[in-house]
Amino acid sequence: MSDTIHTLSTTGMTPKRQIQSWIDGLTSLCGYFDVDPLEASSLEGRIDYTTVSRLKLCQIEVSQHRIAHTMARAKANAHPYIKIHFQTYGVSYFEQEGRHIEINPGDIIAYDVSCPHSIISPAFTRHDVVIVPKALLRDRGFPSQRMPACKLTAKTGTGRIAHEFVHATFDEAAKLSDNSAVGVADSLIDLLLLPLREADTMFDRVGPEAMYVRAQFFIREHLRDPDLCIDQISAELGCSKRYLHMLFSERGTTVSDYIWQARLQNCRQELEAHAGKTITDVAFSWGFSSSSHFSRVFRKYFGVVPSSIHKAQQGAASSGEH
Repeated sequence: MSDTIHTLSTTGMTPKRQIQSWIDGLTSLCGYFDVDPLEASSLEGRIDYTTVSRLKLCQIEVSQHRIAHTMARAKANAHPYIKIHFQTYGVSYFEQEGRHIEINPGDIIAYDVSCPHSIISPAFTRHDVVIVPKALLRDRGFPSQRMPACKLTAKTGTGRIAHEFVHATFDEAAKLSDNSAVGVADSLIDLLLLPLREADTMFDRVGPEAMYVRAQFFIREHLRDPDLCIDQISAELGCSKRYLHMLFSERGTTVSDYIWQARLQNCRQELEAHAGKTITDVAFSWGFSSSSHFSRVFRKYFGVVPSSIHKAQQGAASSGEH
């Protein structure tokens, strides 16, 4: 199963212990930060957090304070994360590399944690945070160099959809199987990247990284199409099949393997979540045209036959009715 919800609270601690506890909590999540309660006599805060596959999801509320990742502590690979910060209450002030950004409720800020920065919250704030390992972004064709901070909105469009999905994922995290968690995490990353992609801040639209990301999005949007193939993808993206083969082979896979693996992950999630559907229904709904072929590749990929998962879910559903 996926991780449970963990809680850190500074309530009832001495002021000195509150600060150290907050430092320890942040360090365990994404690296060391200096913490200053400003002129307050205490630091009242609470963090609820969980993990979904390799993502960390946090719900944070805290009294006035300042956190800082300073140049003196900026060591290579010490903070290998991108943070997606959704402000839900109060105002904060972000600073990084000379840029000053005011964060209000409904705002999103995405930034590279490894680059020195500070966040000042002069009064009580609440925010939701998704901590994404940089390696997962590189897997999606994003460059590994530092990413400039980007302010977006969660009030409308893709930002709002992404934030709602973050909430749903947090609420259901403890109920996800390990395989489901991987699929949910992949979907969440894709959603989080949509508003960044629209803002045109993270990658060159015509470079190989951009083309790889566009190919991934197109594939995931058309997974249910049994005729999905490299000819269709190359025609849609306006590039050669040879170029597409190169993009995927450089990342250790093929276009065909990427499609089948994505389909198999979705099939497993559906088998685990919907006991009432037949194996054939699930397989055909995700682009497979032969139930025997589906069972064979499913067993090869997951090490179990789909019928074992289906029977287990049917048994669980039956026991729940009594």
